[in-house]
Amino acid sequence: MASSAPAVLIGLVAAATTRIRVGSGAVQLGYQTPLAVVEQFGIIDALHPGRIDLGLGRSGQRVAEIAARPAEEPEPAGPRWVDGLLIPPRFSFAGLAASGRLAFQASLLRPPGAEIPDFGEQVDAVLAFLEGTYTSPEGFDAHAVPGEGADVEVWILGSSGGQSARVAGERGLPFGANYHVSPATVLEAVEAYRKWFTPSEYLAEPYVIVSADAVVAEDDATARELAKPYGVWVHGIRTGKGAIPYPTPAEADAFEWSEADRALVADRIDTQFVGSPETVVAGLRTLRRVTGADELLITTITHDHADRVRSYELLAEAWRASE
Repeated sequence: MASSAPAVLIGLVAAATTRIRVGSGAVQLGYQTPLAVVEQFGIIDALHPGRIDLGLGRSGQRVAEIAARPAEEPEPAGPRWVDGLLIPPRFSFAGLAASGRLAFQASLLRPPGAEIPDFGEQVDAVLAFLEGTYTSPEGFDAHAVPGEGADVEVWILGSSGGQSARVAGERGLPFGANYHVSPATVLEAVEAYRKWFTPSEYLAEPYVIVSADAVVAEDDATARELAKPYGVWVHGIRTGKGAIPYPTPAEADAFEWSEADRALVADRIDTQFVGSPETVVAGLRTLRRVTGADELLITTITHDHADRVRSYELLAEAWRASE
């Protein structure tokens, strides 16, 4: 997966472009130290100054917490509609946690015996290394070279109204809320962020980007055909198999679904925006209105690269036309 090494991918994309900003959807701080992250992004900024974003997330910590306390996962609530936006039941990790697979996966990503760091402390360390003000509790100073003074924009990615939203708000950082992965909790995430927001040197007011998964084609039927494999792919992740090679529509048709399988991925399938440009634009405008998003971040997953590119082209054209 390209996302397993975000600094490598970002460096390659930045080298192949000249104007666009390039950044991480979020570097998972549970698996890397703040110094290592700042040095990696400092190198990229030195090569491509002024257009690198550093998104930070706490997925590593969250996985370890769920694996350690599966019984504390809340019971899923029923689906609801909020001003035209579907908020599905919350996905429960209890089954994966009880099987031991989450703990096994976490063990592959951390050294044996490693403690789970506090996310807020790690974000503070990242900011301090960038600013050149890092000091240990014992009073020792340390510097990231390269990295200190890098012109990178720091974001926090969150899936709920928990620690990530609070850390982003209290530090006055921009926040990315996760509708395409955790649609059940997107509203609580943006609400918590805005509640905790404190103006800072980075932002005077809250700034929210909301992610969504969309597949656009010339008509609704074609888009639905292209989107068929998505459920099979999500099923692989949620059963602990990982991100399997993305299936073809024919392979998706051959997949044998049980009722339990369908329930496992229903929240993700039901909250995809799939259809003609007009259909998808209408859905995305609802998402932006209900969440109050300042920006939308769109992901598109199809088996064929050409279909993915065409989906982005159709969406961009239709969005501009509707402005």
